[in-house]
Amino acid sequence: MDRFKLPSEISDDQWPAPEDFVEEAKACVRAAADQGLTLRVMGGLAIFLHSQERRALWEKLGRLGRKVFTDIDYVSYGKHRVKMIKFFENRGFVINQKMLYHYGKTRQIYYGEKIPMAEVFYDQMQFNHPISFKNRLERDSPTFPLAELLLQKLQMVKMNEKDIKDVLILLLAHETGDDDENRINRRRLADVLCTDWGFYHTATENLGKVRSSLAAYPAIELQERNIIGGRISEVLEYLEQHPKSLKWKSRAVIGTKMRWYNEVDEWDVIDSQGQ
Repeated sequence: MDRFKLPSEISDDQWPAPEDFVEEAKACVRAAADQGLTLRVMGGLAIFLHSQERRALWEKLGRLGRKVFTDIDYVSYGKHRVKMIKFFENRGFVINQKMLYHYGKTRQIYYGEKIPMAEVFYDQMQFNHPISFKNRLERDSPTFPLAELLLQKLQMVKMNEKDIKDVLILLLAHETGDDDENRINRRRLADVLCTDWGFYHTATENLGKVRSSLAAYPAIELQERNIIGGRISEVLEYLEQHPKSLKWKSRAVIGTKMRWYNEVDEWDVIDSQGQ
């Protein structure tokens, strides 16, 4: 392969169907487990996998169809980093050496023929706000735990319409609770957000944005809007009442007078919004 093709360079008629992404993602997680490797799916594809009972709404909101998924994003532990290269090569992928040099130990980007691109993030996801995976990947399969799926969307300072739709579906399909048993774990949300004022600010602002957008989607019925709105209120109230760390309180005094999020480079922006 002389030059890797980015997803944007592949024509619509050659693009894999959503089902191809779904099957590859599930098969990849199973194959990794057979080899003793921990691998989980994240992003919009993971939310789709975890919300199959709401497939009709995915279609109504335009979140299914050609090019709705551009790659498969995975998370894993750093201890599997070296073995993962051979694992993906055996599945027909070739690693992007330039990006390997750029991201080092934190991220690997692969290109393939059946699925145009796959990425693996190790130990933490670092975009506008960091999300650590430590001791969390065993809580669910084949995807990231639900709390992390929500945090991944809420960490975006510039949340777009696609991300809003994903959060709407995630909140409609799953109740909140204090564990990871098919629930959005409020304790986990608080553990992350109530020690990091910047992330807290971005996440709560985004939850408000999602709630205010409900009326813009007639495909979501009134009863469903009430469920989503209620769950957003539950999360916001829980976070507000949860104790904050001293670091959180100190940073809250400064507020938005100083930049509260990490900037991301051009590749990160393009790639992280690819699903």
